[in-house]
Amino acid sequence: MDTTQTPATKPARMPPPSVIRISDGAVKRIKDIMGRATKPVLGVRISVAAKGCSGFSYVVEYAESRGKFEDMVERDGAVVFIDPKAVMYLLGSELDYTESKMESGFVFNNPNEKGRCGCGESFSV
Repeated sequence: MDTTQTPATKPARMPPPSVIRISDGAVKRIKDIMGRATKPVLGVRISVAAKGCSGFSYVVEYAESRGKFEDMVERDGAVVFIDPKAVMYLLGSELDYTESKMESGFVFNNPNEKGRCGCGESFSV
């Protein structure tokens, strides 16, 4: 009879969910703008600024480096860094990119939003 004991194996932990999801359209656009950057970039950074008539506005800009405590979301070569101060506003959101005859741009489908201003440039939580 074997009296050796094996330690109980711990169940594998699932990685935490990403702060945001990145749509196919956003992946394509992020990769395109990364390729057109005039200096080396690692991806794009998303932050939230206190401005606009509803209180907050999304900011998307080039990321030349990863900031301290930033979350990173990568999908199919598109890299997005999330400003740590923006995480609580973005949890569960989807970053999309849309184009029409009238406008084009990144769109945030954010379940945390309680309202948006009439022009769509700012939001409230």
